[in-house]
Amino acid sequence: MTSDPLAPLDLAFWNIESAEHPMHLGALGVFTAHSPAAGAHAADLLAARAAAVPGLRMRIRDVWQPLAPLAFGSATREAAPDFEPLDHVRLHAPTDDFQAAAGRLMERPLERGRPPWEAHVLPGADGVSFAVLFKFHHALADGLRALMLAAAIMDPMDMPEPRPRPAQAPRGLLPDVRKLPGLVRGTLTDVGRALDIGTSVARATLDVRSSPALTSEPTGTRRTAGVVLDLDDVHRVRKTVGGTVNDVLIAVVAGALRCWLDERGDGSEGVAPRALIPVSRRRPRTAHPQGNRLSGYLIRLPVDDPDPLGRLRAVRTAMDRNKDAGPNRGAGAVALLADHVPPLGHRLGGPVVGQAARLLFDILVTSVPLPSLGLRLGGCPLAEVYPFAPLARGQALAVAVSTYRGRVHYGLVADAKAVPDLGLLARALSEEVETLITACRS
Repeated sequence: MTSDPLAPLDLAFWNIESAEHPMHLGALGVFTAHSPAAGAHAADLLAARAAAVPGLRMRIRDVWQPLAPLAFGSATREAAPDFEPLDHVRLHAPTDDFQAAAGRLMERPLERGRPPWEAHVLPGADGVSFAVLFKFHHALADGLRALMLAAAIMDPMDMPEPRPRPAQAPRGLLPDVRKLPGLVRGTLTDVGRALDIGTSVARATLDVRSSPALTSEPTGTRRTAGVVLDLDDVHRVRKTVGGTVNDVLIAVVAGALRCWLDERGDGSEGVAPRALIPVSRRRPRTAHPQGNRLSGYLIRLPVDDPDPLGRLRAVRTAMDRNKDAGPNRGAGAVALLADHVPPLGHRLGGPVVGQAARLLFDILVTSVPLPSLGLRLGGCPLAEVYPFAPLARGQALAVAVSTYRGRVHYGLVADAKAVPDLGLLARALSEEVETLITACRS
């Protein structure tokens, strides 16, 4: 049986998980059903197709090899010999609230002894829709890889044939001695980069006021919500003010947080929470596309600015500054530090790192790419799709966003006890776009 050592960041995600803070990604897809039995048919299709997707057969196994010190305390990704798709695809009773059901299911950690993913099929009580909640452990896949795995068990699409990649030698647990001089030079460069990142992290933690509403003691509970916006409205703002679509979407989050904090009585004055904006470092046709290749930008959300266009300009300036520096430097690149920690360090230090998330950032705002082509399952079109990010220890809220077929979908994940009014924030997101459009007209 062949195995692939986990990349350092994958190993970090595997080891910082706890029962109260499971480290899985999620996506809730809502489909238009052609019959009341469409949900049950979809569950059968998912189970049948999963058996043919190699990536869905992969489990993560701990490695303890005293004779291989560089791998001691590591983990590998390997095919599970007893993989049973029916253990991973579950059909639930009909429901009239997909988001409430998704919140309860997002609470549950994935079973670590078998391939860490699940698909939950939720038939709609109305008989004209059904939803599928996909869950993938972050050590198994990042957002792009999770999308590829989920798309592999949807209905086939007419896609261009991928260009063949040159064969790659299997990675071993020990480095090739012929490459040691280059590895030494690379290590010295990486150490300098790590010091730059560490210094930036220290500076980023100074003189910041967040809000108690964005922090939480672990309760293990989850609540989700979804918001759909018209992408044309976002483009209208972008064309008027400048910047990118992503700048506008982040500014919408800042404005919604301001409205939400004021409405719930916490107040937004002086609040500038640090938002971690993940950045993919994945290159096309990499030899090991299943591993996480992430960096990030760290910006302060201008929640305290009463001017909606001022908030957008502040976001644009901060993002431009991060882009000029690049994804390999700055406090947001803290994920790259995982490459400088030996496997045993991840094993022993995982719980400590998990608790330190609140010191590094206050809220995660991530973008998950989706194909422009319409997806189907059992002939039923995918109408809505809400991405869900993992919720870090000590944090009460995470925001993920995707664009799909002319619409923007925000997926919100919150600690259910810390944020019982998540619906208010969802409503504020919808209203903030109108606020920006009105400001552009004036």
